[in-house]
Amino acid sequence: MNTANVDRFVNARWDDSIVPTLCDYVRIPNKSPAFDPDWQAHGHMERAVRLLEQWALAADVDGLSAEVVTLPGRTPLLFIEVAGTGAPGTVLLYGHYDKQPEFDGWEPELGPWEPVIRDGRLYGRGGADDGYALFGSLTAIAALQAEGIEHARCVLLIEGCEESGSFDLPFYVEALADRIGDPELVVCLDAECGDYQALWVTTSLRGMLPGVLDVRVLTEGQHSGAAGGIVPSSFRLLRALVERVEDAATGRLHEALYVDVPADAHAQLAEVAAALGRDGIVGRFPWIDGMQPETDDLVELLLNNAWRPSLATVGLGGAPDVGNAGNTLRPGTRAKLVFRLPPTLDAASAGRAIKTELERDPPHGARVRFELETPQTGWKAPALSPWLESSVRRASTDHFGAPARFMGMGGTIPFMKMLGDAYPSTQFLVTGVLGPKSNAHGPNEFLEIATGKRITACVARVIADHARRPRD
Repeated sequence: MNTANVDRFVNARWDDSIVPTLCDYVRIPNKSPAFDPDWQAHGHMERAVRLLEQWALAADVDGLSAEVVTLPGRTPLLFIEVAGTGAPGTVLLYGHYDKQPEFDGWEPELGPWEPVIRDGRLYGRGGADDGYALFGSLTAIAALQAEGIEHARCVLLIEGCEESGSFDLPFYVEALADRIGDPELVVCLDAECGDYQALWVTTSLRGMLPGVLDVRVLTEGQHSGAAGGIVPSSFRLLRALVERVEDAATGRLHEALYVDVPADAHAQLAEVAAALGRDGIVGRFPWIDGMQPETDDLVELLLNNAWRPSLATVGLGGAPDVGNAGNTLRPGTRAKLVFRLPPTLDAASAGRAIKTELERDPPHGARVRFELETPQTGWKAPALSPWLESSVRRASTDHFGAPARFMGMGGTIPFMKMLGDAYPSTQFLVTGVLGPKSNAHGPNEFLEIATGKRITACVARVIADHARRPRD
């Protein structure tokens, strides 16, 4: 494969077509169903998937067919098939086009739905997470075809429900099973990267356990002076309940949420700590002055992120904002809790344990409910086949000029577990552009355009090597 030619092709396609279309995509506020229950009426999801379909059909990829498949009541899925050019087998490439909500705190002149290109970065919601995946995947295939390089049949699944836990996706995988086939390689471009200097291969992903804890003490709010001291505060009771599953002083979570960390994962993260250092691990976040991480041990921080559980309270309900807060003892408090789970922990059993712990023996007889939302088990990649390990190492050296890096990541991609169970012999390349300060889900999300180009070229290399891999 002529590396220089592939780079030129990929760079031109990104500059001339992908970046302008991604700007149009960013402008569409197609929030995931969990954040926009009326998504069908609003029509944004349909606009987004049709934009991607139109680009795909005009992408000058030989043997391509594209179809928006819509099951009743479910977000549309873009199904694309590219015929092989002489090589047997199937490569499955995955992405999603739904988006997280706006969030606040965007810098002046930046916002979620208005694209801004600044210093080589495309700012706006969804470009990096994970709108670019379709464009990068098809451009990798087109680059191979332009060079006359064989590739296997390629299938793209671009879903519209990932940010809500992919609860629509199993229905599509079942409905399209015959058309998907039995892939030997899965490529996912929805992951993180430790920096923008190398190809980062994700070796594990944590699971996720989201739910809403609701504590009620009254049927209606009361004057805090009249009720205080007689009626227990719902917020205090909620704090006490959360303490059952998270020690506020140490951050230690309920014992049901831990697994033994594999030795190979520990060794791998030690290498990452040595490569990134404190600046790459701690310095990637916008800390306030004086704030410090829980430990100075970089390996422990990476283990905490990749193989140990964590809890984030991502939303609070039942209270007005501070500016409108009267002296009222509120009738109840709700908190959206999101537990991140070790990759190999069964999310359903973890959910049952946490629900039981939070709901048992309600303090003072309060009404306590913990409503689980789609528990998602994590994923640990199978060992890389020699051909794939060699391919990713060569791809990183050729297109990034640096060795490939391997790392367990703290996020969740439900589709990986689903595919791993369905196709146990499949190989995985999971990577992405979500590097330092790219801030998916938060304010000032950006796509590092140069990294998107390099990852596209790396995917082309891996697809080409898949076609030439040794066969039993």
